[in-house]
Amino acid sequence: MAATTGDDDAPGPLDAGGSARVMADPPTDAPVDHPAVAPPVARSADTRRDRTALRRPPPVLLAATVNTLWAAIVGYVPLFLVVALVAFKPHAGPRLGDVTRFATLAWLLAHGVPVSTGAGAISLAPLAVSVLAAWRITRAGVHTVRAIRRRRRGTARHALLAAGAVGLVYGVLGAVTAGVASSPAARVAPLRAGLTLAGFGVLAGLLGAASASGVLARVTAHVPGLLRDVSRTGTVATLLLLGAGAGVTGVAIAVAGADAADMIAAYHAGLTGQAGLVLLSLVYAPNLAVWAASYLAGPGFAVGVGTVVSAGAVRLGALPAIPAFAALPARPASALGALLLGLPLAAGMTAGWLLARRRSREATEPGAWGWGGLIGAALLAGPAAGVLLALAALVSSGGLGRGRLAEIGPFPVPLALVASGVIAVGAVIAAAATRAIMGAVVRRRGR
Repeated sequence: MAATTGDDDAPGPLDAGGSARVMADPPTDAPVDHPAVAPPVARSADTRRDRTALRRPPPVLLAATVNTLWAAIVGYVPLFLVVALVAFKPHAGPRLGDVTRFATLAWLLAHGVPVSTGAGAISLAPLAVSVLAAWRITRAGVHTVRAIRRRRRGTARHALLAAGAVGLVYGVLGAVTAGVASSPAARVAPLRAGLTLAGFGVLAGLLGAASASGVLARVTAHVPGLLRDVSRTGTVATLLLLGAGAGVTGVAIAVAGADAADMIAAYHAGLTGQAGLVLLSLVYAPNLAVWAASYLAGPGFAVGVGTVVSAGAVRLGALPAIPAFAALPARPASALGALLLGLPLAAGMTAGWLLARRRSREATEPGAWGWGGLIGAALLAGPAAGVLLALAALVSSGGLGRGRLAEIGPFPVPLALVASGVIAVGAVIAAAATRAIMGAVVRRRGR
């Protein structure tokens, strides 16, 4: 029997079935074929590079482009559907080109871009569309920060970069749509549209980007407590007064429902057209709420040059057949209607009551919160609310062509002055009364 060596027992290469077979030693001078196997180190490095590429965030401009375009589509489609309903004809149907052009002009108008027509400039923005657009662009700023992986750990530079990218894309979109939608009958300046939408996009996008990146939380954490109380109380009072204005507007339209229905029927637009007219009126509902708030505060508003609608005086001329105008009062407020003028004071008192309760909860001890900061915050909440209401009056005003309808909306400066005083008085009264009652309760419990 031939002798064997230790090399004969060594395992050989694997066959196709995975089992080892013993092979004779090849001649020393014969070439040995080795299977082409990539080095494991190189394969591991390639895998790491692929994974790193997958983890790398997209460029901020690309993320802003996708998010901003989607936000614009979401804000545009409801307006397009409303215009399509208004223009719908039972037998012919709406012309897609005309509907698209009109909806695009209305969308630009909602951002504060005036539309020039043969009858003059139209600048009365539909605030419902404006609010929807602002909300979507704010979300675009949020999603852009998330896309670049800076959620809750971004810096002011990241927030500004995301907001700037959103504003750039929105501005380019505004300039392009203005150029496409303009016609001899209705024109929009592309440069003005681009700059206006760019500023709109930067402001709304910055709010979302700062919130998503954590910058807003870090900044507000260093705001003095008095300033936080003033801003909160003023904002609450403003929202309450605007809510009261919306409620009064709804009641007035319901009372004048027959006249509004007659105006809608006079258009002979059919069932779908009438539904579209109602929806088209609803996009101006926030404007009407601001006008009603100014009416409740005292200064009132104008519906044309030289006109005024207030609790003490009503001077109106000929009005266009717009269903919402059917709710306008024909005479000054009666004795019963004058009770509504107490709503601004009630809004201030509610905000002052909430201020006192919030300060009592934030105090380390039940009796540790003093009078000075409370009364100061309640007093300054009035001017804060006045500034917010003046801004609301500005954005809700505009014109419907030249002539007497060139001025429509509240009077910002008188509204700011009157609302500041009324809300400040109401907030101080309610805050002081709440503080006194809660202090008495604490002392009684301590006995």
